[in-house]
Amino acid sequence: MSTTQPIIHIVDDNASVRRALRRLLASVGHETRTYASAHEFLEAEHPNTPACVVLDVRMPRMSGLELQDRMAKQELTIPIVFITGHGDITMAVEAMKKGAVDFLPKPFDDQELLASIERALSEHEQERSDQAEQGEILARIDRLTPREREVMEHVITGLLNKQIAAELGTSEKTIKVHRGRVMEKMEVVSLAELVRLAARIDVHGPGDLPPAE
Repeated sequence: MSTTQPIIHIVDDNASVRRALRRLLASVGHETRTYASAHEFLEAEHPNTPACVVLDVRMPRMSGLELQDRMAKQELTIPIVFITGHGDITMAVEAMKKGAVDFLPKPFDDQELLASIERALSEHEQERSDQAEQGEILARIDRLTPREREVMEHVITGLLNKQIAAELGTSEKTIKVHRGRVMEKMEVVSLAELVRLAARIDVHGPGDLPPAE
């Protein structure tokens, strides 16, 4: 888990709301950054750290829901906790379907907001951890030759060496050598471990691996 200080981004066109949220979050030790508009948030640089966006739904020029869409298009995957004084069920359902962590009506309970933020930060940290693991697995796969990739794709389906050899038109001895190199380069000692790593990047059989560059 990361020890980097999380950042709570507060996006609300109401200055008094921004100040109140900043005080609340500072009281429990959170670092905050505030923005008076969705555009201001999008134009800012966002460090690579666990984070959460506390976002007002209704703002001039670009609403909170529109910002949610823009963030998705830009692959800015920071979890969102919506707050609103004018929300309705339709808005809440739309926001949650698109991945919002929570949708809280104003005035909201401080503890409820803090709990939602903690849940958002936990989700973001897990997502970052998953991405790091997937990146490491892909880096190992990049070490494989095209033939070793083919062998790996067949090995994880549970086929024996002689079955793989028949599939790929080569000898069982050759497959045994390739299999050993796959296990070494993927840094695993068992078939079960290799299958688990492959599943983490959604590889389950022949044709699933990305092509070698």
